This record gives sequence, C-alpha cells and structure tokens, in this order.
Amino acid sequence: MAQGARNTDPPLHEFTNPPPRQGRRILIVAGEASGDLHGARLAEALRRLDERLVLEGMGGRQMEQAGVRLLADASETAVVGGTEVWEKRRVLSAALGRLRRQLRDARPDLLVCIDFPDFNLLLARLAHRAAIPVCYFISPQVWAWRRWRIRTIRRLVRKMLVLFPFEETLYRQAGVDVTFVGHPLLDALAAVPPRAACRAALGLTPDEPVIGLLPGSRVAELRRHLPLLLAAAARLRQTRPRLRLLLGLSPTLPVSQAEPFIRAAGAPVELVPGRAPELMRAADVLLAVSGTVTLEAAILETPMVIIYRLGWLSALLAWLLVRVRFVGLPNLVAGQEIVPELIQFAATPQRLAAAAAEILDSPERQATVRASLAQVRQRLGTPGAAARAAREVLALLPAA
Repeated sequence: MAQGARNTDPPLHEFTNPPPRQGRRILIVAGEASGDLHGARLAEALRRLDERLVLEGMGGRQMEQAGVRLLADASETAVVGGTEVWEKRRVLSAALGRLRRQLRDARPDLLVCIDFPDFNLLLARLAHRAAIPVCYFISPQVWAWRRWRIRTIRRLVRKMLVLFPFEETLYRQAGVDVTFVGHPLLDALAAVPPRAACRAALGLTPDEPVIGLLPGSRVAELRRHLPLLLAAAARLRQTRPRLRLLLGLSPTLPVSQAEPFIRAAGAPVELVPGRAPELMRAADVLLAVSGTVTLEAAILETPMVIIYRLGWLSALLAWLLVRVRFVGLPNLVAGQEIVPELIQFAATPQRLAAAAAEILDSPERQATVRASLAQVRQRLGTPGAAARAAREVLALLPAA
C-alpha cells in the first residue's frame, strides 16, 4: 500500500446499516462482485443459525442487504491486473486501514476472508498477530500458480473452506485444516427451468440449432473475445442457415459495449442481456470465455468450447508461472479434457468454428459431453454449500 495515503484517501461509500448489536462478532471481507455474492449467502446462512451474530466487514450491496455492516465498499476496491492495483492503491489502503482498526478496536471473534487473496492474506496476517482466528472461504487459486502461498495459508489460517474436491486434497496434503463444502452455484442455478421451458421463453422452437456466445464479464474480455466469437459464429451459419446465434451479456457489461461488434458481425446475432442461465440451458453448444460461466454451463450440462486470449505480456507471464494442464473449470474438475479448450494463438475463428461444429452436428457427441458434465456436477457436491460453510464458521466461534 502507498505510504502517506492516510491524508489523501478519497471518501469511501456512505453506508446506512444500523449500529451493531451485542453478540459474537465476525468480520467478513470480500473484494469483488463474486465474493460479495458468496459473502451475502454466507451471511444469510449465519443469520439463520444465530440471529444475534454481529456481521461487519467489506463487501457490496448484496452483503449489505444480507445484514453485514459495511466498513468498506467492494465495488471501489475490485481490481483487474497490476495496473488497477496501482490506480486504486489509495482506496485499497483506506479500506485496509479501516479493517485493521476494526481488528484492533472491536476485536472480532473471527475473520472470514473470501477470495481476493493479495488483500485478504495481508489482513489475515494482521489478524494472526492479534490472535484473532482466520477462516478462508473460497480458496486462492494456489493450484494454478503461486503455490508457495500454501505455506502462508498453513501458518495464518485456522480453517479453509473450499469449493472444489481437488482443493481439499491439495490442502490436506499440505497439512492445512480444510473442509470441502461444495459449490454455491449449485444453489444459485437450482431454479433454472428445464431446457424446453428455457427455449420456449427465448422464442426458440424445439428443433432449431442454437449457439450461445458468452464473451466474459469484463469490458476488456468482451473487446478481446467478442469479435472472435462472432467470426466463428458467422462461419458456422454459412452452411447452417437455420442456426440461431444468441449473445449473452453479463449484468456487469453495458449493452453499448457489445453493439458495435454486433453491427459489424457477418451473421444475425440476437442479444440476450441478463438471461445467461436460460441461454446456457437452451443452447446446443456454447462458445464461452474461460471463467465461472463455464462452470455454470457444466452444472446446466450444456456442451461448450472454451476460449481465452491474453495480452502478450500477460500470456508470457502465464506461460512462465501457471502450472495446470487445463484452463477451463469443467476440465479441471473432471481431471481430463471433456470440452475443447482453445487458448491464446490456438483461439482462431476457424478452429473455434470447427470445434463447435464437431459437437453441434453430432447428437452422439452432444450426449457424451452432457454425460461427462453431469459427472462434473456430481463432483461439486450437493446444494447447501452456504449452510455447510456457516456451520463450519460457527464452530470456530467461542460459545455464545
């Protein structure tokens, strides 16, 4: 964090939560939108188990609505890449200062860290020095890179709560107290209607072939990947005039960012903003940028081709540092390539269209992929991850 930032920190968001009540205190810290969602579900599950808990920390609107008294705003601290860390250093320093003072002055009974590892491991170190136990919910991706962090986690963290079964094995072998609680997406997607209902809701007939395009959740990802997805889709439609092309946009992306690319596309593309789960369930094949959305598609058992491109410097660093066989989460969970991955220079419109056509034109291939994705879903556990995590958290607190 930058020195001298204390006097120049910009004001953080003004929050209107009621003052904390008396009870056992938990400091919950999430730094990004996905962490805010998981933190909110955890807070709701904790409240169901003990309504007298005092929940405070850093998060976003969803955590606030779940009853967490916010001391810092995650929407101000979320960063993508090293450049944004430098640009937001004052906000990050101000948030860290507020949370550090809370650890010192309020002495919470437990610190719960949710992902956001660079920030949260620093905060965990402060809590450890103050003899405040630390629970980590949603592991840093130590299985992909910076594996040395496991030693830091073993020293600082009392309990790891992980979403993937292979993470449990990794931490247990390293001597970390760990519990696999399952993945919260199983609960989030439980209400998605059956495939026929999703197709009807999107105006699709039962026998129309459908390709879904998922260009990522950030503007930079969309700009880098959407032209590639559209070019591949146009190639597919040249020989399949009945093919429907549906573009799903994350709620974090304004439609205006996608419109110029759609106008320039060589095929009719239908924009479906804010309805990604329905689109994923309805499609025959998805062309998806690597990320959480690919795990959502796996849970919904929809075949896909996964792509990702990085800038040349980031790609070089990834080549030097990342140590995983696969990039896509469905393949990582399965331990084998069950859906195609086209990464960096392999991600071309020609190869993407060919990989999608292999699945799209073969009902047998679709059935095989769907069966493999069903096994991935089973490996993610059962619904109720937030409730299981909440029980583990409460077990770390002193008796009421």
